[in-house]
Amino acid sequence: MQLYKNASGNSGVTHYELHPSSITLRFRNGDIYLYDQQHPGPYHVARMQTLARRGQGLSTYVSQYVRHDYADKLTADAA
Repeated sequence: MQLYKNASGNSGVTHYELHPSSITLRFRNGDIYLYDQQHPGPYHVARMQTLARRGQGLSTYVSQYVRHDYADKLTADAA
């Protein structure tokens, strides 16, 4: 996983991994979630990928638009 830039300095996201049709995020508390074409859907995944590359706004976006609509909660070994 890549370190999230965290331009604001207070993001809940620490790392991310981009895939062609999904994104995996690791949060400060250690939780890892997969977001894909089914949950939360292609529009949100594309937006999250853009924000991850930018290094700003990802945690806020997840909180405001995605919340608990993730495809899977992963263990550290699976990520």
